[in-house]
Amino acid sequence: MSRQHLTNLRVLDVRMGQLRSDICVSIQGERIVEISDRAPSDGDGETIDLGGRVLMPGMIDCHAHVTAVQLNLAPTRQLPVSLVTAGASRIMRDMLMRGFTTVRDAGGADRGLKLAVEQGLFVGPRLFICGRAISQTGGHGDFRPQIDQPDPGSFDHLFNGIGRIADGVPEVRRAARDEIRLGADHIKIMASGGVASMADPIDFLQYSEEELEAFVDEARRARTYVMAHTYTADAIARCVRAGVRSIEHANLIDEETAALMAERGAFMVPTLVTYEALAREGRALGFSEVGLEKLAKVLDVGTRSLEIAKAAGVKMAYGTDLLGDLHRYQSDEFRIRGAVLSAAEVIRSATETAAELIGMAGQLGVVAPGAYADLLVVDGNPLDDLGLLQGQGEHLRAIVQGGRFVKNEL
Repeated sequence: MSRQHLTNLRVLDVRMGQLRSDICVSIQGERIVEISDRAPSDGDGETIDLGGRVLMPGMIDCHAHVTAVQLNLAPTRQLPVSLVTAGASRIMRDMLMRGFTTVRDAGGADRGLKLAVEQGLFVGPRLFICGRAISQTGGHGDFRPQIDQPDPGSFDHLFNGIGRIADGVPEVRRAARDEIRLGADHIKIMASGGVASMADPIDFLQYSEEELEAFVDEARRARTYVMAHTYTADAIARCVRAGVRSIEHANLIDEETAALMAERGAFMVPTLVTYEALAREGRALGFSEVGLEKLAKVLDVGTRSLEIAKAAGVKMAYGTDLLGDLHRYQSDEFRIRGAVLSAAEVIRSATETAAELIGMAGQLGVVAPGAYADLLVVDGNPLDDLGLLQGQGEHLRAIVQGGRFVKNEL
């Protein structure tokens, strides 16, 4: 298998937060095999001149919903599976063209979508999936209307919903085992109230401590981890004490809880752009008035959560949590975080830290020998201007995924 040699470039070292002048980054197959200070020998593969541009790792969105083809999640369950799949293919392609070569889905994507990308049937980021998020009855994943309904378990077979319902330790264990059976890379649980669901206030604590511990036990025995939807400090602390690895949103975190997260090695995945986008367009797109009222409680405290987590030394990964027509705002999270954190910190959250969270440290999120050749070629230096990573990928001259150019405007 011949090599590709990328030359005349500057590598963005995400750990050090600086550019390195390397003569050559060599790719063979899907991976980077060498970074050297010498030009390739004549006849030894293909040489590609990057024109002095910046080469950085492909980015990772650690909280996305690629099957969220509509803003309101409840009606999505009534759409044909084929229509949702078609919509997901477009959402995934657009994510890749923004430079997100990997996405961790937080509820909705199944093994079929993951395989479709791996087999080249869809153009999109490599997926890490949880299958369906698991919710208690009346929790954030219970989107049934507030009228009498059959047993919630009767809805488990519906593909289009982002969640499933399980109550009590035996059912919690069964649901976690079933998602793992279906191909989940991690387990997602709903551990507090949410904005998009009708019946649960933001400060509603969901699942007992015994149930939380059961989720973590099942995940650990399957050699994986739990991610938990949480907003309040109480909800976060309960999850972290139970052993949850990934805390999603966390808008209402406090200093004591952040210190606990840092002590236990838990990661935080803020998703601030979704609240801004909902405040801007939610009403016009038909988002519920109940949801908009709850949105106001978490919107203005988001950037403060970044300050608290940074001061405590909590590792933060990049996430967005956008739905429907709002997916186009995916890269605006860089702007929001950049008002509080340094450009290097924000970029690291979408590369090296994100890769560590999903169990792919050294393989994704870095430009290094042995890593997958998931790479972006940027016109300009993102360390000086995070705007180069925003928009719809217009500042990315090339996107490489697994050693293959999926965009090439060099």
